[in-house]
Amino acid sequence: MSTLAATFSGKKTGMRIGYWLVGLLLILALFGPWIAHYDATLVDLDNRLLPASAHHWLGTDHLGRDVLSRLIVGTQLSLGSVVLVLGLVLILGVIIGGVAGIVGGKVDMVLMRLCDMFLTFPTLVLAFFLIALLGTGLTNVIIAIALSHWAWYARMVRGMVLAQRNRDYVLASQLAGASRLTRLRQHVMPNVVGQLLVLASMDIGHMMLHVSGLSFLGLGVSPPTPEWGVMINDSKEFIWTHPQLLLWPGLMIFISVMAFNLLGDALRDRLDPSVLAEIKE
Repeated sequence: MSTLAATFSGKKTGMRIGYWLVGLLLILALFGPWIAHYDATLVDLDNRLLPASAHHWLGTDHLGRDVLSRLIVGTQLSLGSVVLVLGLVLILGVIIGGVAGIVGGKVDMVLMRLCDMFLTFPTLVLAFFLIALLGTGLTNVIIAIALSHWAWYARMVRGMVLAQRNRDYVLASQLAGASRLTRLRQHVMPNVVGQLLVLASMDIGHMMLHVSGLSFLGLGVSPPTPEWGVMINDSKEFIWTHPQLLLWPGLMIFISVMAFNLLGDALRDRLDPSVLAEIKE
Protein backbone atom coordinates (compact mmCIF):
# COMPACT_ATOMS: atom_id res chain seq x y z
CA MET A 1 0.00 0.00 0.00
CA SER A 2 2.83 2.40 0.89
CA THR A 3 4.54 1.65 -2.43
CA LEU A 4 1.31 2.29 -4.31
CA ALA A 5 0.72 5.49 -2.36
CA ALA A 6 4.24 6.69 -3.16
CA THR A 7 3.71 5.84 -6.82
CA PHE A 8 0.43 7.70 -6.87
CA SER A 9 2.03 10.66 -5.12
CA GLY A 10 4.71 10.70 -7.81
CA LYS A 11 2.03 10.55 -10.49
CA LYS A 12 0.20 13.48 -8.89
CA THR A 13 3.43 15.49 -8.97
CA GLY A 14 3.89 14.60 -12.64
CA MET A 15 0.29 15.60 -13.31
CA ARG A 16 0.81 19.01 -11.73
CA ILE A 17 4.02 19.57 -13.66
CA GLY A 18 2.28 18.56 -16.89
CA TYR A 19 -0.67 20.88 -16.25
CA TRP A 20 1.56 23.83 -15.41
CA LEU A 21 3.85 23.33 -18.41
CA VAL A 22 0.98 22.88 -20.86
CA GLY A 23 -0.74 25.94 -19.38
CA LEU A 24 2.44 27.99 -19.79
CA LEU A 25 2.88 26.82 -23.40
CA LEU A 26 -0.72 27.73 -24.19
CA ILE A 27 -0.23 31.21 -22.71
CA LEU A 28 2.90 31.70 -24.83
CA ALA A 29 1.08 30.41 -27.92
CA LEU A 30 -1.94 32.69 -27.42
CA PHE A 31 -0.17 35.86 -26.27
CA GLY A 32 3.37 35.36 -27.57
CA PRO A 33 3.49 38.36 -29.94
CA TRP A 34 2.45 40.65 -27.06
CA ILE A 35 4.76 39.03 -24.48
CA ALA A 36 7.91 39.20 -26.62
CA HIS A 37 9.97 42.36 -26.03
CA TYR A 38 11.44 42.47 -29.54
CA ASP A 39 10.32 41.90 -33.10
CA ALA A 40 11.08 38.23 -33.71
CA THR A 41 12.07 38.85 -37.34
CA LEU A 42 13.95 42.14 -36.95
CA VAL A 43 17.51 41.84 -38.29
CA ASP A 44 20.15 43.85 -36.41
CA LEU A 45 23.61 42.92 -37.65
CA ASP A 46 25.27 45.34 -35.24
CA ASN A 47 24.08 43.15 -32.33
CA ARG A 48 24.63 39.69 -33.79
CA LEU A 49 25.67 36.74 -31.58
CA LEU A 50 25.46 38.71 -28.34
CA PRO A 51 25.65 36.72 -25.09
CA ALA A 52 22.86 36.71 -22.53
CA SER A 53 22.39 40.12 -20.91
CA ALA A 54 19.80 42.30 -19.21
CA HIS A 55 18.63 43.51 -22.63
CA HIS A 56 18.66 40.11 -24.36
CA TRP A 57 18.04 37.44 -21.74
CA LEU A 58 19.06 34.57 -24.04
CA GLY A 59 21.30 36.59 -26.34
CA THR A 60 20.88 37.15 -30.07
CA ASP A 61 21.36 34.92 -33.09
CA HIS A 62 23.59 35.28 -36.14
CA LEU A 63 21.33 37.98 -37.57
CA GLY A 64 20.98 39.94 -34.36
CA ARG A 65 17.46 38.73 -33.61
CA ASP A 66 16.47 38.30 -29.97
CA VAL A 67 16.46 34.56 -29.22
CA LEU A 68 13.90 34.72 -26.40
CA SER A 69 11.43 36.64 -28.54
CA ARG A 70 11.81 34.13 -31.36
CA LEU A 71 11.24 31.23 -28.94
CA ILE A 72 8.11 32.86 -27.51
CA VAL A 73 6.61 33.78 -30.89
CA GLY A 74 7.62 30.42 -32.32
CA THR A 75 5.49 28.66 -29.69
CA GLN A 76 2.36 29.85 -31.48
CA LEU A 77 3.41 28.39 -34.81
CA SER A 78 4.85 25.16 -33.40
CA LEU A 79 1.86 24.32 -31.20
CA GLY A 80 -0.66 25.66 -33.69
CA SER A 81 0.70 23.40 -36.42
CA VAL A 82 0.46 20.36 -34.14
CA VAL A 83 -3.11 21.23 -33.13
CA LEU A 84 -4.15 21.48 -36.79
CA VAL A 85 -2.44 18.15 -37.57
CA LEU A 86 -4.14 16.49 -34.62
CA GLY A 87 -7.51 17.95 -35.58
CA LEU A 88 -7.28 16.57 -39.12
CA VAL A 89 -6.09 13.19 -37.84
CA LEU A 90 -8.96 12.92 -35.37
CA ILE A 91 -11.56 13.96 -37.95
CA LEU A 92 -10.34 11.39 -40.48
CA GLY A 93 -9.82 8.69 -37.85
CA VAL A 94 -13.22 9.15 -36.20
CA ILE A 95 -15.17 9.29 -39.46
CA ILE A 96 -13.45 6.37 -41.20
CA GLY A 97 -13.00 4.21 -38.09
CA GLY A 98 -16.50 4.97 -36.85
CA VAL A 99 -18.15 4.12 -40.17
CA ALA A 100 -16.11 0.92 -40.49
CA GLY A 101 -17.00 -0.21 -36.98
CA ILE A 102 -20.72 0.61 -36.99
CA VAL A 103 -21.49 -0.50 -40.58
CA GLY A 104 -19.24 -3.57 -40.82
CA GLY A 105 -19.35 -5.96 -43.77
CA LYS A 106 -17.76 -4.97 -47.07
CA VAL A 107 -17.51 -1.31 -46.05
CA ASP A 108 -15.43 -2.31 -43.05
CA MET A 109 -13.23 -4.57 -45.19
CA VAL A 110 -12.54 -1.88 -47.82
CA LEU A 111 -11.78 0.83 -45.27
CA MET A 112 -9.49 -1.42 -43.24
CA ARG A 113 -7.57 -2.49 -46.34
CA LEU A 114 -7.10 1.20 -47.07
CA CYS A 115 -5.75 1.64 -43.53
CA ASP A 116 -3.43 -1.32 -44.01
CA MET A 117 -2.03 0.30 -47.14
CA PHE A 118 -1.16 3.50 -45.24
CA LEU A 119 0.16 1.59 -42.22
CA THR A 120 2.56 -0.36 -44.45
CA PHE A 121 4.87 2.66 -44.70
CA PRO A 122 6.71 4.35 -41.81
CA THR A 123 4.98 7.62 -41.04
CA LEU A 124 8.02 9.80 -41.74
CA VAL A 125 8.74 8.09 -45.08
CA LEU A 126 5.10 8.47 -46.10
CA ALA A 127 5.19 12.14 -45.07
CA PHE A 128 8.26 12.70 -47.28
CA PHE A 129 6.47 11.04 -50.21
CA LEU A 130 3.34 13.17 -49.75
CA ILE A 131 5.37 16.37 -49.47
CA ALA A 132 7.13 15.42 -52.71
CA LEU A 133 3.68 15.21 -54.33
CA LEU A 134 2.13 18.28 -52.66
CA GLY A 135 5.18 20.53 -52.48
CA THR A 136 6.89 22.22 -49.55
CA GLY A 137 5.31 24.70 -47.15
CA LEU A 138 3.65 24.56 -43.75
CA THR A 139 0.17 23.81 -45.10
CA ASN A 140 1.41 20.84 -47.12
CA VAL A 141 3.47 19.59 -44.16
CA ILE A 142 0.35 19.64 -41.97
CA ILE A 143 -1.63 17.73 -44.61
CA ALA A 144 1.20 15.23 -45.16
CA ILE A 145 1.63 14.46 -41.45
CA ALA A 146 -2.13 14.12 -40.98
CA LEU A 147 -2.43 11.72 -43.93
CA SER A 148 0.47 9.65 -42.62
CA HIS A 149 -1.11 9.25 -39.14
CA TRP A 150 -4.88 8.94 -39.66
CA ALA A 151 -4.88 5.19 -40.38
CA TRP A 152 -3.64 4.27 -36.90
CA TYR A 153 -6.39 6.37 -35.31
CA ALA A 154 -9.00 4.89 -37.64
CA ARG A 155 -8.03 1.38 -36.56
CA MET A 156 -8.15 2.36 -32.91
CA VAL A 157 -11.57 3.99 -33.30
CA ARG A 158 -12.90 0.96 -35.18
CA GLY A 159 -11.79 -1.33 -32.34
CA MET A 160 -13.44 0.93 -29.76
CA VAL A 161 -16.67 1.07 -31.77
CA LEU A 162 -16.73 -2.71 -32.14
CA ALA A 163 -16.35 -3.03 -28.38
CA GLN A 164 -19.29 -0.68 -27.81
CA ARG A 165 -21.77 -1.51 -30.55
CA ASN A 166 -22.97 -4.78 -28.98
CA ARG A 167 -23.58 -3.28 -25.55
CA ASP A 168 -27.13 -3.52 -24.22
CA TYR A 169 -27.89 0.19 -24.45
CA VAL A 170 -26.73 0.32 -28.10
CA LEU A 171 -28.80 -2.74 -29.00
CA ALA A 172 -31.78 -1.20 -27.19
CA SER A 173 -31.49 1.95 -29.28
CA GLN A 174 -31.29 -0.20 -32.42
CA LEU A 175 -34.51 -1.99 -31.42
CA ALA A 176 -36.07 1.43 -30.83
CA GLY A 177 -35.43 2.29 -34.47
CA ALA A 178 -32.30 4.46 -34.18
CA SER A 179 -30.24 4.61 -37.34
CA ARG A 180 -26.59 3.57 -37.47
CA LEU A 181 -25.48 7.19 -37.57
CA THR A 182 -27.64 8.03 -34.55
CA ARG A 183 -26.29 5.07 -32.58
CA LEU A 184 -22.76 6.04 -33.46
CA ARG A 185 -23.25 9.70 -32.57
CA GLN A 186 -25.39 9.43 -29.44
CA HIS A 187 -24.36 6.15 -27.81
CA VAL A 188 -21.00 4.93 -29.09
CA MET A 189 -18.81 8.01 -29.61
CA PRO A 190 -19.41 9.57 -26.15
CA ASN A 191 -17.80 6.46 -24.67
CA VAL A 192 -14.89 6.63 -27.11
CA VAL A 193 -14.01 10.32 -26.73
CA GLY A 194 -12.18 9.86 -23.41
CA GLN A 195 -9.86 7.21 -24.80
CA LEU A 196 -9.22 9.31 -27.90
CA LEU A 197 -8.25 12.30 -25.77
CA VAL A 198 -5.67 10.20 -23.97
CA LEU A 199 -4.24 8.86 -27.23
CA ALA A 200 -4.19 12.30 -28.82
CA SER A 201 -2.52 14.03 -25.85
CA MET A 202 0.23 11.39 -25.78
CA ASP A 203 0.73 11.67 -29.54
CA ILE A 204 1.16 15.45 -29.60
CA GLY A 205 4.85 15.16 -28.80
CA HIS A 206 5.39 12.66 -31.62
CA MET A 207 3.67 14.95 -34.13
CA MET A 208 5.58 17.98 -32.85
CA LEU A 209 8.85 16.18 -33.58
CA HIS A 210 7.59 15.51 -37.10
CA VAL A 211 6.64 19.16 -37.71
CA SER A 212 9.90 20.50 -36.27
CA GLY A 213 11.96 17.85 -38.06
CA LEU A 214 10.44 18.67 -41.45
CA SER A 215 10.90 22.40 -40.83
CA PHE A 216 14.53 21.69 -39.89
CA LEU A 217 14.98 20.02 -43.26
CA GLY A 218 13.53 23.08 -45.02
CA LEU A 219 10.28 21.39 -46.05
CA GLY A 220 7.92 23.25 -43.73
CA VAL A 221 8.17 26.77 -42.37
CA SER A 222 10.55 29.02 -44.28
CA PRO A 223 12.93 31.53 -42.65
CA PRO A 224 12.74 34.16 -41.23
CA THR A 225 9.49 32.91 -39.64
CA PRO A 226 10.28 31.90 -36.04
CA GLU A 227 9.71 28.18 -35.53
CA TRP A 228 11.72 25.87 -33.33
CA GLY A 229 12.82 23.52 -36.11
CA VAL A 230 13.81 26.48 -38.29
CA MET A 231 15.78 28.00 -35.39
CA ILE A 232 17.75 24.77 -34.99
CA ASN A 233 18.45 24.70 -38.72
CA ASP A 234 19.61 28.34 -38.68
CA SER A 235 21.95 27.63 -35.78
CA LYS A 236 23.57 24.38 -36.90
CA GLU A 237 26.58 26.21 -38.35
CA PHE A 238 27.34 27.65 -34.91
CA ILE A 239 27.21 24.38 -32.98
CA TRP A 240 30.84 24.66 -31.85
CA THR A 241 31.11 28.42 -31.33
CA HIS A 242 27.61 29.26 -30.00
CA PRO A 243 25.94 25.97 -29.02
CA GLN A 244 23.29 27.80 -26.95
CA LEU A 245 21.58 28.81 -30.18
CA LEU A 246 20.69 25.15 -30.73
CA LEU A 247 20.14 24.45 -27.05
CA TRP A 248 17.20 26.81 -26.49
CA PRO A 249 14.86 25.67 -29.32
CA GLY A 250 15.83 22.05 -28.65
CA LEU A 251 14.97 22.57 -24.99
CA MET A 252 11.58 24.04 -25.92
CA ILE A 253 10.80 20.99 -28.04
CA PHE A 254 11.89 18.70 -25.19
CA ILE A 255 9.77 20.57 -22.63
CA SER A 256 6.73 20.54 -24.91
CA VAL A 257 6.99 16.81 -25.62
CA MET A 258 7.48 16.05 -21.92
CA ALA A 259 4.58 18.30 -20.90
CA PHE A 260 2.06 16.66 -23.21
CA ASN A 261 3.28 13.18 -22.29
CA LEU A 262 2.73 14.01 -18.61
CA LEU A 263 -0.69 15.39 -19.50
CA GLY A 264 -1.52 12.20 -21.39
CA ASP A 265 -0.47 10.08 -18.40
CA ALA A 266 -2.65 12.20 -16.14
CA LEU A 267 -5.67 11.87 -18.41
CA ARG A 268 -5.14 8.11 -18.70
CA ASP A 269 -4.97 7.70 -14.93
CA ARG A 270 -8.03 9.88 -14.42
CA LEU A 271 -10.12 8.13 -17.06
CA ASP A 272 -9.02 4.56 -16.24
CA PRO A 273 -11.23 3.14 -13.47
CA SER A 274 -8.72 0.35 -12.66
CA VAL A 275 -6.18 2.93 -11.43
CA LEU A 276 -8.71 4.44 -9.02
CA ALA A 277 -9.69 0.99 -7.81
CA GLU A 278 -6.06 0.14 -6.97
CA ILE A 279 -5.66 3.36 -5.00
CA LYS A 280 -8.82 2.76 -2.95
CA GLU A 281 -7.63 -0.71 -2.02
